[in-house]
Amino acid sequence: MLRNVAVIVMDGVAPFELGVLCEVFGTDRTDDGFPGYRFTVCSPTNGPVRTGSGLQLLPQSGLAPVDEADLVAVPAHKQGGEFPEPVLAALRRAHARGAYVLSVCSGAFVLGAAGLLDGRECTTHWRYADELARRHPKARVQCNSLYVQDGTVLTSAGTAAGIDACLHLVRQEHGSAVAVKLARRMVVPPHRDGGQAQYVEAPIARTPDAPTLEPVLEWLVANLDRSVTVDDLAARAHMAPRTFARRFRAETGTTPHDWLTNQRVLLARRLLEETELGVEAVATRSGFGDAATLRHHFGRRVGASPHAYRTTFRARV
Repeated sequence: MLRNVAVIVMDGVAPFELGVLCEVFGTDRTDDGFPGYRFTVCSPTNGPVRTGSGLQLLPQSGLAPVDEADLVAVPAHKQGGEFPEPVLAALRRAHARGAYVLSVCSGAFVLGAAGLLDGRECTTHWRYADELARRHPKARVQCNSLYVQDGTVLTSAGTAAGIDACLHLVRQEHGSAVAVKLARRMVVPPHRDGGQAQYVEAPIARTPDAPTLEPVLEWLVANLDRSVTVDDLAARAHMAPRTFARRFRAETGTTPHDWLTNQRVLLARRLLEETELGVEAVATRSGFGDAATLRHHFGRRVGASPHAYRTTFRARV
């Protein structure tokens, strides 16, 4: 049973992500029937810690409580530079004896430096996912997950996804009723559908560095509502269809269908955010033809339905 929680903080810790752990595990709600935890904030020096926001924290302890914790959590920290070896060693010991180890956002880099992500599925904020994969090539980074549990190692994406991961662990250890009650107390959803893809910035569609095909790609971006085939595009490029398909992959890294679908999804996202158009109209304007086709491709690439996406991200003035 989860009863003893230790949170490791170092210089550069993010206050909000630390606050998530304090809110879920460090706030005493036993009078209301919630589980109670022995909660300790630890630092490698047992001295003051500077946050990334200019605040200074005075942790309760050095790293000794980590060796007795059922859960060792690492909030977001600056991912550059080296992490203290005593911290990494404490994390390895915790994992070796079967404790849960959880990271929030860029805290995954600390777990990676300790070797705890090697051979495991994991995640972090979408902005840092490529860097995490580059630094730890043995880790199986899931770019679109809000949180991932692989054995006793849990990693979560940016900021609020830490709440999702913590509630998941509460649900796993104490049952759904406790997790739902805690979510209501915190005024957050007990479970969020979809993944990180719906939160990734959708840039204005632009053509890649494709000198041979650039005129065709520019035309496509300006005419996403038109129904086109590879033969149509090949004719516009004055190439045979097979030659065009090979050249397209060589210059863009993907197929014409995949590239065009991605551009149409980007346009649909902007229309859902910025206009009052119904889903059928968005489907027509973005070239999907009908709402069913839009929902299919939008769900696969964004991780949410068009309606759910609009509800979350519709610009209100």
